[in-house]
Amino acid sequence: MKLQRKSGLRALAVGAAALSGALVLTACGSDNNSGSSSPSGQASNNAAGNIKCGGKGNLLASGSTAQKNAMDVWVKNYMQSCTGTQINYKATGSGAGVTEFLQGSTAFAGSDSALKPEEVAKSKSVCKGGEAIDLPMVGGPIAVGYNVPGVDNLVLDAPTLAKIFDSKITKWDAPEIKKLNPNAKLPSTSIQAFHRSDESGTTDNFTKYLKGAAPADWSYSGGKAWQAKGGQSAPQSSGVASQVKQTAGAIGYFELSYATASNIPTVKIATGAAAPVEASSDAASKAIADAKITGTGNDLALKLNYATKTDGAYPIVLVTYEIACDKGNKPETLDATKAFLSYLASDDGQKGLSGQGYAPLPAEIATKVRTAVSALS
Repeated sequence: MKLQRKSGLRALAVGAAALSGALVLTACGSDNNSGSSSPSGQASNNAAGNIKCGGKGNLLASGSTAQKNAMDVWVKNYMQSCTGTQINYKATGSGAGVTEFLQGSTAFAGSDSALKPEEVAKSKSVCKGGEAIDLPMVGGPIAVGYNVPGVDNLVLDAPTLAKIFDSKITKWDAPEIKKLNPNAKLPSTSIQAFHRSDESGTTDNFTKYLKGAAPADWSYSGGKAWQAKGGQSAPQSSGVASQVKQTAGAIGYFELSYATASNIPTVKIATGAAAPVEASSDAASKAIADAKITGTGNDLALKLNYATKTDGAYPIVLVTYEIACDKGNKPETLDATKAFLSYLASDDGQKGLSGQGYAPLPAEIATKVRTAVSALS
């Protein structure tokens, strides 16, 4: 088990302001590029966007669907500048992505949860002479979307959400919901609660929130696999969002980007702060500011404070990590991996996206990530 060290992320507010506070959520296509290749291991500056290219050939990665919309833009921008590199990121879900990485099938993985100790131990067979590390790359809110005709300003709290997703509250006009929404015309419609059918870091973080903020009402241990009883399931965040969009009485959890793209209303969370908090990039940034670094060395795993009561802080957040070997990366993909991940953590990578939904890395953490990436070998 890794020894823990803690470091406050109080620089987030400044960093977020400097980086405009919001990153893109539109899923741009990853266009194929052709052209001259940069020599392996030789970096070249691209004046437009200041992207440093490195390596050549194909770079395979998979994992988190939470970061897919950002990754689509990153991949497109990078390949337009670095025409010698073909990047293929498959949004298969955090669990599948980590599994593929640990099998040696990909250069890096995207995960909405830091690696477990047993996963780090297993990575040593893939990372020859080293082990896998967690590199935070982007944060953002997990929205709770709903489809309740006639209700457009829904407020819920952690205990009520826990009961809804554990099939203990089954009607939209339940007393607990009425109490939080005294002016809403709540129907007697049955609640259709949707969760992820695949292993997911989004599920992990959502259930960590329920366990951290409503321990008396959420008795499950949590993890990437859904554990609660009842409800309905759908694969990946896009699947859950689609089901909520088309099902009257539905509620589900997914990254804010999916709610924005599909015009799905989202729940405001009553946290004990002065007012209920709506899911937004800025509100997520305020919650992530309470995070602590728990990794050691170049591992930058974070512990989030899901029970925050800070005014304006949206508590259901996740941070997406890129999982890579600190040592023992495959020689044929090392240079490209370092160059691409360096771009993601750069100022241009963090602020070079438009729209709303993701929260940029704090300046303090972005610097640490760039240092860790430069040390990959």
